Amino acid sequence: MNQIKDLTRGKIFPQIIKLAIPIIATSFVQMAYNMTDMAWLGQVGSETVSAVGIALYLVWFGSSLLFITKIGAEVGISQSIGSKNLERAQSFAKNAFSLSFIISIGFALSVWIFADPIVGLFNIKSEFVNETAFKYLRIIAVGMPFTYSNITMAGIYNGVGNTKTSFWINASGLIINMILDPILIFGWGSIPGMGAEGAGIATVISQLSVFLLFIYYLYIKENPLQIKNYLGKIQKEFFLPILKIGGPVALQSACFAFIAMILARVINNISHGNPIPFSVQSIGSQIEALSWMTASGFSTALGTFTGQNYGANKWRRIQKGFFITLGIAGFIGFISTLLFLFAGDHIFGLFINNSENNVVHMGMVYLFILGISQIFMCVEITATGAFNGIGRAVPPAIVGIVGNLMRIPFAYILSYTLVDYLPEFQNWISSESVSATGVWWGLTISSILKGSILFLWFLFLLNKHPENQSPIPLKRLWIRIIPSRLRQSSTIINPIENEEFKKRA
Repeated sequence: MNQIKDLTRGKIFPQIIKLAIPIIATSFVQMAYNMTDMAWLGQVGSETVSAVGIALYLVWFGSSLLFITKIGAEVGISQSIGSKNLERAQSFAKNAFSLSFIISIGFALSVWIFADPIVGLFNIKSEFVNETAFKYLRIIAVGMPFTYSNITMAGIYNGVGNTKTSFWINASGLIINMILDPILIFGWGSIPGMGAEGAGIATVISQLSVFLLFIYYLYIKENPLQIKNYLGKIQKEFFLPILKIGGPVALQSACFAFIAMILARVINNISHGNPIPFSVQSIGSQIEALSWMTASGFSTALGTFTGQNYGANKWRRIQKGFFITLGIAGFIGFISTLLFLFAGDHIFGLFINNSENNVVHMGMVYLFILGISQIFMCVEITATGAFNGIGRAVPPAIVGIVGNLMRIPFAYILSYTLVDYLPEFQNWISSESVSATGVWWGLTISSILKGSILFLWFLFLLNKHPENQSPIPLKRLWIRIIPSRLRQSSTIINPIENEEFKKRA
């Protein structure tokens, strides 16, 4: 077990930082795949960006499904290590990997078969955008089994507390993608320029490379859990806990992706088929991922840290780890807010041709509106990691799904009924474009609500849990905010099902 990190003792802040930095770096690497494509394709034109943006929603949706095995592996492995049960950790790893391969192949086949009707759901009027999206989607479907299996293998490494290996493997794939992108998009020598199709081929090759590297490290070079074969028969004893922990997270993320696709259609309807607002939303969501991915890195680190300490029954460390990570994530959100509010034009201009000023100006509006909610978004993500670590994935799923569903009525109400009350941003966009910003105001309002509710919910759990003897900072203030009926109710911790954990619950 020399590759396994013990997080149940020692100073908490450096442990969180050491865990989080490679995860964040890995997240940026994964984000950089899409941002590299967007940056190069932005030089081709906004319609090509829109086409790839459509396909990325499907990639996002597929990644959401693989949270079942990723989060299941992270929590199952970390809690098993915390309770000093290596054999159980091995079983979680093998079952998660086998399940991920089945899900990824099934999803890839579905995307390949139904690519045409999927693209049609977005209601884009441009024939070029639809045709390009169809071709790009079918190309990346070929690489989906590798892309999505990589997610679960990273989760296995996160679960054992080794986050550096995942970073170096994914970074290698990014380098390959960055080299291939301009060659295949624009052409080089005898290689013809293929535009969006070239970007898709580059992504497939790089993800296949990452997959092969993960297999090499898991089987040969490191093998942190001393497993001879990761593929095998899925066991009910471990399938159900993986589904129980990862299922709500996957459902939340999949709903998030599905609702984002609905909102993409909504914004196209509001814009009467004008591709600019959709292009802005496609690029803007990638930019916003700068703060989202960073906070998610700390959330994953907190989940692993919390999982081990929950397995070791150390609630004092769980609480301290939560507040330390919350402070870090809040600072990230604050910096993101400043950048989005005051440097939006410079940031957005990096991803689109300078000649398309109308796209850049609308992008500034997008970042301004979303910048208001960045701190709350980071708080929500942090609390989600804490909940996942103790095996309670349902509360974040409830808050996330309900909050995301609210974005649809918010979009219609703000874009139609209350459109006259929205800021006009006269220096940046035309009056006809103001209605499209209602969708983005809905995103910000829902993020504020989700972050506030989930933070208070975890505080309530810490306050009521009988084994947590540590005083909560500013307890009187937080308890007054929580409704009295909720304060009087009991808390039930719902860990991964096994006898040892049942005794403590």
